[in-house]
Amino acid sequence: MHRRQPLPRLWLMTDERQGEGLWDALERLPRGSGIVFRHYSLPPAARKALFRKVERAARKRRLLILAAGAQALGADGTHGHRRKQRGRLSSAPVHRLREIRAAERAGADLLFLSPVFPTRSHPGATTLGRMGFASLARRTRLPVIALGGMDERRARGLQNAYGWAAIDAWT
Repeated sequence: MHRRQPLPRLWLMTDERQGEGLWDALERLPRGSGIVFRHYSLPPAARKALFRKVERAARKRRLLILAAGAQALGADGTHGHRRKQRGRLSSAPVHRLREIRAAERAGADLLFLSPVFPTRSHPGATTLGRMGFASLARRTRLPVIALGGMDERRARGLQNAYGWAAIDAWT
């Protein structure tokens, strides 16, 4: 990530269920948005190959890309990795205050707070709702990205959100 590039406010979380729809989702993202590349279930070689294809598409459109998990894959940074890598962006998935504090101590640059609303990714999970999200998001100085059942309309009504992320809203 270039130091002058602001943190993206819009994010795509990749997911195996997107299938070929992933490529359309990448096209829908506005320039300067971000991608969290997940695809956890793929074997390492297949995951790396898919990452390279996503990375090429992302670079053409000036999209920032974070790799989830321990394998950085040459991304602009990592998502969910416990140790911050020097010179790379680091984001953390958080659901409650103690996870926010742990992410702060670990040096995270950005938080993904979820689930705000019901989501297909975690059916039946307890959600934060608007009030719960706002309450937790204001308790940190880090930028907080809303995740879970998000789309542009829902994001407009959230207080204390730096931005929002989704899977289905982009596919």
